[in-house]
Amino acid sequence: MSQRLTLALDAMGGDQAPGMVIDGAELARIRFPAVDFLIFGDEARIRPLLDRHKALAERTTLHHTDEVVKNEDKPSVALRAGRNSSMRLAIEAVKEGKAAGVVSAGNTGALMAMAKLALRMLPGIDRPAIASFFPTERGESCMLDLGANVECDAENLVQFAIMGDMFARAVLGIPKPTIGLLNVGTEEMKGHDEVRKAGIILREGKVPVEFYGFVEGDDITAGTVDVVVTDGFTGNVALKTAEGTARLYTNFIRASFKSSLLAKLGYLLSRGALRKVRDRTDPRRYNGAVFLGLNGIAVKSHGSTDSLGFANAIGVANDMAVHGFIDRVKGELAELAAVNIKGALA
Repeated sequence: MSQRLTLALDAMGGDQAPGMVIDGAELARIRFPAVDFLIFGDEARIRPLLDRHKALAERTTLHHTDEVVKNEDKPSVALRAGRNSSMRLAIEAVKEGKAAGVVSAGNTGALMAMAKLALRMLPGIDRPAIASFFPTERGESCMLDLGANVECDAENLVQFAIMGDMFARAVLGIPKPTIGLLNVGTEEMKGHDEVRKAGIILREGKVPVEFYGFVEGDDITAGTVDVVVTDGFTGNVALKTAEGTARLYTNFIRASFKSSLLAKLGYLLSRGALRKVRDRTDPRRYNGAVFLGLNGIAVKSHGSTDSLGFANAIGVANDMAVHGFIDRVKGELAELAAVNIKGALA
């Protein structure tokens, strides 16, 4: 029998919580039979939901708290006033070794601040980075940072490359992922100083990753590389632009098929193909952003997702724990410590 794994869930985070969280945990229970759950939240609301899923209830320990971090709460306020919130208690379970990872669909800023305070940073990592994966023409790729750090120096970008490499191996199952630095061109002389300096370190093979080189914006969806590395400002803009473009084309297609009787007939004939496109680009399939660089696994689910999306976020946490992500990153960072990156960048 596989070794059992425990994950902590913030049941009160998300637009449709706690129902979405419990239903998502039920889907995850079926997909991952070796996973148990610590669920934190309002027992009066959660217990009736658990009672509908007897098998899930048997694998769940429910911890009551009526304190919740609200979506509009500032991170500083959440840190001071949310010490007994469902989010904070779920994170503390990871800190205390009671759970292998935490999953929450709550306030992103608060989750980052609380997780950074409780779990601390990995040795050798200066800043955490938000990473997630998305569909491309070649399959799936991951990208970081998606918003945790507006400005990054060259050393931060090199650290992101290492963490992105390990994330792609653990979550996407790519044995030797290729790494690309997002830039305004592929030529070595282009881009900001920090991007060019990071490129020098990665290009010279001083870091144990497969560096492809500089990539541009259209390389992201083309799947030119398996891991796209950038600062949080650029990454967040790129992510939101891609999401907006996907919604735009969805609306265009929907409006086109409603434009005439002949168009409606065309929709009936093409439903199968359109269903495949919908499934391939379904954002729920790619739900689950990870705060990389923390000394513990913390996964952020989209706040507006449903049970299927939340189950996929649980799947990301499970994959990272099963593959020993934290220990593997520590090992890579220990090797990196022998390389004097600061000296090389001077």
